[in-house]
Amino acid sequence: MKKLIVGIAVLCCVMLLGGIAVAQEKARTEKVLTGCADEVETYCKNVTPGKGRLLSCLYAYEDKISSQCQWAVCEAVPSLELALTTLSYLAGECRDDLMKYCSDVKVGEGRLIKCLGKNKGGLTDRCKSAYDEVVVK
Repeated sequence: MKKLIVGIAVLCCVMLLGGIAVAQEKARTEKVLTGCADEVETYCKNVTPGKGRLLSCLYAYEDKISSQCQWAVCEAVPSLELALTTLSYLAGECRDDLMKYCSDVKVGEGRLIKCLGKNKGGLTDRCKSAYDEVVVK
């Protein structure tokens, strides 16, 4: 269950910048939804998917979820951890640029990434390099 908790925390942190590898995020979500279909239907059917809400719901019922569902969530954790590391790197390298260009941008749904992209010409070399490494074209 520790991995389930880590997965939830990582997913919530990933929402900070968002927009990186959206297709991979959808694939992870689908994998969890498939592996946890019974649990989602039983415990979380009124939860709107996205922003870690389903994982939070599953966490609330961790003592009742099947091993299949636990496995599906645990399989998602490594890619979520990688996404968190990537986002942390980008946020660290672009801290000043985010404050300069994006301080009025609402967090989530890739808006900060888009803001950096719109202002790419003015970004510091350090941020521009990190952006080019991280952002999926």
